[in-house]
Amino acid sequence: MKKLVLFLIISFLSLSAYSQCAMCKAAVESNANGGDSMAAGLNSGIIYLMFIPYLLVGGVAFLIYKNKKKQKDKQGA
Repeated sequence: MKKLVLFLIISFLSLSAYSQCAMCKAAVESNANGGDSMAAGLNSGIIYLMFIPYLLVGGVAFLIYKNKKKQKDKQGA
């Protein structure tokens, strides 16, 4: 039962997020015709938001690698 409720909550949250994307798309399309730089700013924001999770995961992976290597060196020495 808990899984069903969680699934329904996530489904409703994603529907509202999808409608917001359509609103952003409409705003950018209307401003792009006027020569505004809103589309370029939106694209830069998307790239920025995509880059941060990869940077965090890469940093954590590097720290794990560094820690494992340090432990292996202590055991070998």
